[in-house]
Amino acid sequence: MRFERQLSKVLSQDGFLAALDQSGGSTPKALRLYGVPESSYSGEEAMYVKVHEMRTRIVTSPAFNGDRILGAILFEDTMNRQVRGKGTAEYLWEEKRVVPFLKVDKGLADEADGVQVMKPMPGLDDLLGRALEHGVFGTKMRSVIKQADPVGVERVVAQQFEVGLKIVEAGLVPIIEPEVDIGCPDKAEAEDLLETALMERLDELEPSQLVMLKLTLPELDGFYERLVEHPNVVRVVALSGGYTRLKSNARLARNPGVIASFSRALTEGLSAQQSDEEFDDALDEAIESIFDASRT
Repeated sequence: MRFERQLSKVLSQDGFLAALDQSGGSTPKALRLYGVPESSYSGEEAMYVKVHEMRTRIVTSPAFNGDRILGAILFEDTMNRQVRGKGTAEYLWEEKRVVPFLKVDKGLADEADGVQVMKPMPGLDDLLGRALEHGVFGTKMRSVIKQADPVGVERVVAQQFEVGLKIVEAGLVPIIEPEVDIGCPDKAEAEDLLETALMERLDELEPSQLVMLKLTLPELDGFYERLVEHPNVVRVVALSGGYTRLKSNARLARNPGVIASFSRALTEGLSAQQSDEEFDDALDEAIESIFDASRT
């Protein structure tokens, strides 16, 4: 029953996904941008405590709720921690009516054929089981395309769907994320290869096999229309990919049916040094601008 309610929300409500899943090497940068220097903590556990404090401040803010935010993507460590006495995923759904997603990949392999596929995920079955216990609705996993290499793009898409179907079988909705690097010298060509490969895989799915797609904002406005309309695609969401919030929102608004799944562009302008009122106002402004851009 919970899954059906969450699916209905993600399918039909206006809004966007908040990407709160920085992990490993990206965490110190996220903390620095938030005003927490590396000199203020020592060791991985202390780092994750600091980033959980940041995420807790975000999700407990009155500005952060299910009226404008459909879902939030969590890192495994965040799922395992609590917010106000509840597991983070449980808090999001039960208190905020925000659908929880979980990042499940273990990072990127070295570049080959112009792409970085995902590293092996030996503990995936166990992780998916724990995600279900926490009431998680879906997952997210990221690959990166750096060159318009047909062989590399096919490798990325094949791996994403291979793992994605395992996630579907476990009872979750996978967010398939083959990111095209915004620095890719032939980005439009890479996006063309990717769209074709994605359509081929989507057309092979059974009607009950539902996925989501997380894609880089394209060079050609409206380019992902076929993916947005595909019956097996719950939603197409866009990553900011290093663009500023202003540029991300402008690009997003020119792509009907695509909604945001921003990380850096969401937390841009938030600071540990802000008062609660300043923080809530800044977060509210960010959420409203991304919400508006996602409604096109």
